[in-house]
Amino acid sequence: MKRLFNIGLLLVSASLAVGCFNEDDRNYQYFPNMYESVGYEAYGSYEVFENSQEAKLPVEGTVPRGWKPYGFEDSNEGYQNAKASLTNPLPYTEDNVNEGKALYTIYCAICHGDKGDGKGTLAQREKILGIPAYNDAGRAITEGSVYHVMFYGLNTMGSYAAQTSEEERWKIDHYVMDLKRQLNGAPKREFVSEEEAEMMMKENASDESISGTEMSEEDQNDEAQPETTEQEDMTEGEQENTEVNQK
Repeated sequence: MKRLFNIGLLLVSASLAVGCFNEDDRNYQYFPNMYESVGYEAYGSYEVFENSQEAKLPVEGTVPRGWKPYGFEDSNEGYQNAKASLTNPLPYTEDNVNEGKALYTIYCAICHGDKGDGKGTLAQREKILGIPAYNDAGRAITEGSVYHVMFYGLNTMGSYAAQTSEEERWKIDHYVMDLKRQLNGAPKREFVSEEEAEMMMKENASDESISGTEMSEEDQNDEAQPETTEQEDMTEGEQENTEVNQK
């Protein structure tokens, strides 16, 4: 009788265990608060946080993933240096230009116009005046100057460094230069082949930054500094010892 009772108890226990089993969730949780975190409102006030503020600033020195420094300062000198030496590292492919056109339509056309003639919607409504066309002789824009202005902004135009990535800005750069050629009546630039594009990307991948092929101003100054010779680094005593040994 006792044996039958034990068998029955075992069957009931097994049935309960199987009946409570759920494939979509854990059956047993040990310290569930370790993996079921408390939901906090982004800008809520909670004593568990410093200053009771849930939203925190990034740690000092934090940069976004994929961010790289830009080697030209936000000044007229920096603008002129970028204009003269900075070139587009992205290959001139149909895909890059088409993506640049789409981004241009989102961020630029409202002011600069679909044709780059400075007659965008805001200009036509006289909300912003004096927007130059891309073929304006006084501006004489280049790949470097266009990128520099997108990065820092100029006059009434703000910076677009927060809204776009480096690669996106260079794609817009390609399309802006296309619009300049169209305004000048110049023939359309030929796209590079896939082989040439792959070769360019491999070369650019070895560079420190996608932001240009030229060294920054500080790097150029460092390169211009003459290296100190070994003889100049020696103290007077070391020089005397060297002369004695040579004799």
